[in-house]
Amino acid sequence: MRTIRVARIVLAICLLGVDSAIVAQGGQREHWVGTWATAVVGRPQGAGRGTAQVNFNNQTLRQIVHVSLGGDRIRVVLSNAFGTAPLPVGAASIALREKGASIVAASKRTLTFNGGGSTVVPAGAIMVSDPVSLTVPPLADLAIDIFLPTDTAVSSSPLTTHDTGLQTNYVSTSGNHVGETDFPVGAMIQSWFFLSAVDAAAPSQAGAVITFGDSLTDGTRSTPDTNNRWPDHLARRLLMQATTSRTPMMGVLNEAIAGNRVLLDSGVRGQSALARFDRDVLAQSGATHIILLEGINDLGVNLDGETVPSVANLIAGHRQLIERAHAHGLKVIGATMMPFEGTSINAVPGYYSAEKDTRRQAFNEWVRTSKAYDGVVDFDRVVRDPEHTIRVLTLYKSADNLHLNDAGYQTLANAIDLRMLAK
Repeated sequence: MRTIRVARIVLAICLLGVDSAIVAQGGQREHWVGTWATAVVGRPQGAGRGTAQVNFNNQTLRQIVHVSLGGDRIRVVLSNAFGTAPLPVGAASIALREKGASIVAASKRTLTFNGGGSTVVPAGAIMVSDPVSLTVPPLADLAIDIFLPTDTAVSSSPLTTHDTGLQTNYVSTSGNHVGETDFPVGAMIQSWFFLSAVDAAAPSQAGAVITFGDSLTDGTRSTPDTNNRWPDHLARRLLMQATTSRTPMMGVLNEAIAGNRVLLDSGVRGQSALARFDRDVLAQSGATHIILLEGINDLGVNLDGETVPSVANLIAGHRQLIERAHAHGLKVIGATMMPFEGTSINAVPGYYSAEKDTRRQAFNEWVRTSKAYDGVVDFDRVVRDPEHTIRVLTLYKSADNLHLNDAGYQTLANAIDLRMLAK
């Protein structure tokens, strides 16, 4: 258990300087900061990709999330954002994950909602749990259990989900198995359902950075169950900084959706960045910064006769996101789009063309020189092949020539100047 002891020492260091803002006593208000989050989409019944036929009937979901900052007080956000009918939740719990589907028994905490052990999440809404006292080290795995007592298949209500989780989650055999140490696994999935965020009570000077984008931020083609998305690597860097500087760690919230576009919705892949910005950015607890990497799908994915957007239209979309963030006091770091020559995606013929790449490069030049953002990270320059700059370096690319491998995603995180994330 040496690893757990070390993690708790790190947690203590990261909480140095804690003040009364995180103590829920005497009517004082806790300062909540997101430690994990995911962007949700609506999966219509009988539609979608890998989770098209998944439904739940008198079953328990045990879903694993890898947090960023730690804390001693935790709350969970359930989401029925895309549901058209209320979602009954019979019971819920949270615990430290031991391995696989098993939990650390002593860490189990019952989740309540407005004091009750069950709840109903209204259509289109979220439900925030009551806080629980649980010591969660930075970068820990949590197991969040949700018992769904009814059959989701009998309703036409879309399921609220994040499809490309790259994390093995567990569906029980029949019954309420919330909080059981040895979870009776009936099926395994790599998506999150009805779960959108985990918050931690943190020092008042702590904040969270939201990584907002598409599959390149979602971690597509990284190794499942290893937390090798570039936001995960960023969280590790921020923990190291907090440990050495004895300052509170920042939360890192991954609000990316595979296939997402700035200007247009993408069907089962979700609403456009402009449409989902309030829910996935402005509503997140403790957010102070955004790292914005988005636009490659606007160029590459042109459905049903859609025209490729002009550089001016793409810039206008980014300016809208920047203005809305600034209006709420958030700083925005812009990221350049990476090379994509040779991209091969079966479902999207014609993703790459030389003309589209010309627009990408023109947009990148605007990112670098416009001074519209509060900071810039040049992802393009750190992963492109210096001998052939419109293609990703072989060392970093995956087989489809668009997404990166684990080493490539780590390179993106390493390129971020952490001084840009100072308040």
